[in-house]
Amino acid sequence: MRVLAAMSGGVDSAVAAARAVEAGHDVVGVHLALSRSPQAERTGARGCCTIEDASDARRSADVLGIPFYVWDLAETFQAAVVDDFVAEYAAGRTPNPCVRCNERVKFAALLDRAVALGFDALCTGHYARVEGGRLLRAADHRKDQSYVLGVLTPEQIARAVLPLGGSVKDDVRAEAARRGLPVAAKPDKYDVCFVPDGDTAGWLADRLGSRPGRCATSRARCSATTTGRTRSPSGSARACGSDAPPRTAAPATCSTCSRSAAPSWSARPSGSTCSGCAAARCAGAGRPRATATGCGCRCAPTARRCPARCD
Repeated sequence: MRVLAAMSGGVDSAVAAARAVEAGHDVVGVHLALSRSPQAERTGARGCCTIEDASDARRSADVLGIPFYVWDLAETFQAAVVDDFVAEYAAGRTPNPCVRCNERVKFAALLDRAVALGFDALCTGHYARVEGGRLLRAADHRKDQSYVLGVLTPEQIARAVLPLGGSVKDDVRAEAARRGLPVAAKPDKYDVCFVPDGDTAGWLADRLGSRPGRCATSRARCSATTTGRTRSPSGSARACGSDAPPRTAAPATCSTCSRSAAPSWSARPSGSTCSGCAAARCAGAGRPRATATGCGCRCAPTARRCPARCD
């Protein structure tokens, strides 16, 4: 089987390619150039797609004795992952760039090009398993990456070769050392790969600006402030003010009547409520008159009317 091995320059993709070679496949290595202006070196365990990463991938391919190429997918990555990342935060949602990258770059643009060139499958270093056409969790649950592949179609899954799904990370590193791969001790990447210094909020603020606002629970708004969409989008957990407990963005469906309810901050992640159900619940529960509105909601102490409209 002709297999294209995506080689990021890290230990996982190098060992995955080695196992594909060992399995008897006709393997060609490819490194994806995803940055328009790549850095020379990685910053510790942050960042990716640097010139150093491309060099490490090439050296690993040399050890394995396989052909190696660098494919420029920077424009695709910018539009499908980076621009999408910014747009989602601008809309108040929390994106997952790793899911987008696998969905729109590795298993779309890359796989499509591979098939067009006559390859049968794409090999990656993801920790996940494919059995009987089904995508399954990895044996090493600490490193499981099946969730970022959950957006793949059955046709894409059928062409995925995931040699590391049954392995534990420590064993993969030990194997890399035994094989003489130059990346055996290279640290894993973490954080958002295209934000090399790890300051995602600062990176977003440079592009979106800062827009502070008030926190809101599923019943009311409180007097504390949030730093805005770049640090506290719906779906993330943050402290609502310095002395307040962490609050979580509640679901966008009313837990009582199933009608649409805007996502809101709640001290408990148990279900949002629409304004009508919030009013009924609050007024009917006989809560103590703990606020200026007299309804027992977590309103601002000086509020004249409860935002949940139950006073």
